[in-house]
Amino acid sequence: MRKPLSIRNANRFGRGTLGDAYRYLGAHLTARGARFAVWAPTARQVSVIGDFNDWDRQAGVLEPGPAGVWWGFVPGAVAGQSYRYRIRTRRGPVVEKSDPYAFATEALPRFSSVVWDLAYEWSDGDWMRGRAEGHDPTAPLSIYEVHLGSWMKKRPSESYSYRELAPRLVDYVTDMGFTHVEFLPVTEHPYFPSWGYQTTGYFAATARHGRPQDLMYLVDQLHQAGIGVILDWVPSHFAGDEHALLSFDGTPLYEHPDPRRGWHPDWHSAIFDYGRPEVRSFLTSSAGFWLDRYHIDGLRVDAVASMLYLDYSRKDGEWEPNIHGGREHLEAIDFIRALNQEVLAAHPGVFTVAEESTAWPRVSRPVEQGGLGFTYKWDLGWMNDTLSYLRHWPEYRVMHQDELTFRMLYAYNENFILPLSHDEVVHAKGSMIRKMSGRGAWSFDDLRALYGYMYALPGKKLLFMGDEFAQRAEWNHDAALDWRLLRQPRHRGMQRWVRDLNEVYRSHPALAALDQDQAGFGWIDTGHQTGIVAFVRYGHGTQMLVVCNFSGKARKSHRIGVGAAGEWEVVLNSDARRYGGKGRGPNGRLTTKPVIAYGRPQSLRFSIPPLGAIFLQPSTG
Repeated sequence: MRKPLSIRNANRFGRGTLGDAYRYLGAHLTARGARFAVWAPTARQVSVIGDFNDWDRQAGVLEPGPAGVWWGFVPGAVAGQSYRYRIRTRRGPVVEKSDPYAFATEALPRFSSVVWDLAYEWSDGDWMRGRAEGHDPTAPLSIYEVHLGSWMKKRPSESYSYRELAPRLVDYVTDMGFTHVEFLPVTEHPYFPSWGYQTTGYFAATARHGRPQDLMYLVDQLHQAGIGVILDWVPSHFAGDEHALLSFDGTPLYEHPDPRRGWHPDWHSAIFDYGRPEVRSFLTSSAGFWLDRYHIDGLRVDAVASMLYLDYSRKDGEWEPNIHGGREHLEAIDFIRALNQEVLAAHPGVFTVAEESTAWPRVSRPVEQGGLGFTYKWDLGWMNDTLSYLRHWPEYRVMHQDELTFRMLYAYNENFILPLSHDEVVHAKGSMIRKMSGRGAWSFDDLRALYGYMYALPGKKLLFMGDEFAQRAEWNHDAALDWRLLRQPRHRGMQRWVRDLNEVYRSHPALAALDQDQAGFGWIDTGHQTGIVAFVRYGHGTQMLVVCNFSGKARKSHRIGVGAAGEWEVVLNSDARRYGGKGRGPNGRLTTKPVIAYGRPQSLRFSIPPLGAIFLQPSTG
């Protein structure tokens, strides 16, 4: 049988440019059995042992091939059989490892790889053909972030499978009006409390919820409902479990050999050797694999900052400068740029998102313009500043107004997503509703105002599951969301508010079309006197006036300047009773008066409820 890697592909693998290495390495079924191939360049001997040879340690000896890849054919091997590689290392000890390129794994607590056929008949052709238009930067992007193991449970100790989740999640996300779901990592991971961020299987969907085709079915059903799918993907570090990548052939193969670059002190996990070409081929292939075989629409790349800096989370003496004496991780930066270029070119219509927590410049700018090449970047500065602002008691917020408004000074430096993610509701940080400074009804008013402000600002949107109905408890990965809260009017009203925000956001071009253009936003009042911020969003000949009162004081007959005479229609009022408010503030239509306000010749006069958000648009009828 022909070797899995041709000389050409072996050379590409060795140069770090083989972006589909999963087609050649790993276990691949044929009509007569399965072909196995594994990269272990320093091994003295490699065997594949499994159900097909009764785990006989003397059987399944592989042949050495080009680029340090061992390969062989096992006649009679079939889908569903478990296997591992038995590697005799250069120094003598024998290790047994799971397959880095395995398409499936055993259900935990077992860790062997599983021979698998990924054939699946997709029914999402309409979505795939149209997603490039739907992912245009001018289109609305509202993301619902989901941890599949705890969104909803069959029983307290049992999660739903991928297939069981499909109708429930599709119906819910469709009803709520989100455009996309983002899954915390579904790549195989032994430690459930890592939420998937301590990965061992870069090509294997976790077996906790079923088999690969079950996850494909979930993605397929979401696509058929018009919902995109984003996957959290973790190239920044990998789990140090003995059965997986760490010291794979007895040497530091995937991880950097210098612990100052190869071990993460905070996460107790290994860091990839980004300068090693075969590792680059591995990671680029993993990214492309999920986009290709699972029809994933976007990759959110975790912990990018930890990749960019050699001194990330390290003290003096615990890191070594680069060849220029700086702290930048040059090999990782080069890898990130190459990854984005290759992935985005090979998969039209997909996008990549950076979780990057520093002020690294041009993260979401093209590589040709000196950027890192991501499509979007999480605006963690906005998240931190805004939540800090809302922790102040309402009557004192006016003294901290810059925390709320500073964001617009840099809003166009990157293509931003505004995230209120899982990271904000864990590790004793409290739930979103608990972060508000008020108590009782005030905290709900505050949270509705926050969501209104978020949806009105330039930038795409992301909410973590449970935030949409004001989950009271901090997120617990071992428990389902507290859906019983929806029996209570305030929580049900919060859910309606988010649903209506999504509907307005998706239907009004002014709220998304010019997210990346300064012409799409104009301040009226930054609130430094009253705590009331007012601004206008523009797009495609439309506009939306947004007024948010973050003080605890109602403002009766407040005047807001507008550019031209006419009628304005109230689109949303967060204090409406349907949202759990008290019904204060404007409704219906308002007519301008020729009274100058904020330097504008016409103005509207209306009452603004405390901790309220009002959306108005010019009347068309």
